[in-house]
Amino acid sequence: MILIAAASAILAATNQSRIEVPFRIADNAIIVDAELNGKKVSVMFDSGFSGAFVLNQSINVGKPTGKINLQDFVGVFSANTVEVSSLKFGGKAIEPGQMQIVQQPMKHMSVSYGTHCDGIMGFEVISGQVVEINFEQKKFIFHPESHDISALPADGKTTFLAKMLPIGMNSIEMRVGASNGKRMILALDTGNAFYAVTHRDVLEKLGLWKEGNAPKFMGQSWVASGPVKSWSLMMKDTKIYGVPVDESVWSIIDLPSSSASHDGTVGFGFLKNFNITVDMNRRRVRLENFTGKASSVPQADVGLFATYDSAKKRMRIAVVVPGGPADKAGIKVGDDLLAVGLNDVGILSYRNLQAMLKGDLGSTVTVDISRAGKYTKYKLERAYLFNEAETQQAQ
Repeated sequence: MILIAAASAILAATNQSRIEVPFRIADNAIIVDAELNGKKVSVMFDSGFSGAFVLNQSINVGKPTGKINLQDFVGVFSANTVEVSSLKFGGKAIEPGQMQIVQQPMKHMSVSYGTHCDGIMGFEVISGQVVEINFEQKKFIFHPESHDISALPADGKTTFLAKMLPIGMNSIEMRVGASNGKRMILALDTGNAFYAVTHRDVLEKLGLWKEGNAPKFMGQSWVASGPVKSWSLMMKDTKIYGVPVDESVWSIIDLPSSSASHDGTVGFGFLKNFNITVDMNRRRVRLENFTGKASSVPQADVGLFATYDSAKKRMRIAVVVPGGPADKAGIKVGDDLLAVGLNDVGILSYRNLQAMLKGDLGSTVTVDISRAGKYTKYKLERAYLFNEAETQQAQ
């Protein structure tokens, strides 16, 4: 999650109006069309980014007006900024106030989400309003200020009302309960493609992981500052923002947390099941479950990750999970991935590729591999590659 100090945006509409703005669902992401400083852009909505916009630096939205330091899950990095002079969001004009555009090299965004994407739209754009993120109908609904979600009934079964913690105005921080009764602080983060993300040291602090223990299966995740080691953890009997969750698989960053004020984020895998209304001024969040689901069904995997090599114009194996099916079959980092099943991979979205490689426990998938010009077809049997929390291992 990126944290920066930012002023709230103000929509150019009266408090009596209700504005609806459509969005698209891409690979575990919300994609919004906007006009920014006269340029038409498509951006991923990331409620975990407290600023206004991060755009590919190749898009000319004006001369840099300053610099800013950004912080993500693991580190801090510097970037140029450009002032927002004009903004239309879903055809509606928005008063930019003091909003800034952060410019970074972000050419990977379109490949990552399987659709055209120029960057990120952050929480600042909507934070001054009572806003519903309606996953069911794929639209934002900007409610009038008089729309008080705390006055609406919440039955604790399909409708829930959660209270934000008093940790500033830059993120939506709320409590999550673990199976051992301990609690953690996780931000509501639509930009997190996983179910939920936390850190190894947070698990150790809560007694969910023994200090010094190495996970059985270690993989890799990408954050704004680059690739980091990560692993999957099965969490049982949690309560996320008041919603009971029987079991879910979390992504664990194998580095200490970069912030003492929160422990990670709840991501798209959980949030997509709800219509979510955020009222920052009253510090309340309402969740309406429309799918009937809250848990994440465990998926088996083959344990390999690949990224596009622009020089070779092929997908190259970047990570092979030790002890996983791909590792046991002899697939190596640096091998070229040509096909999965009957599908040539080409320039494939990272998330689409992972979806093709995952499936039911014990099911099989073939992968075509090239190593130094030698072609080999492997048949891999999918296996569970997640670890279990400490309290669950002892049961």
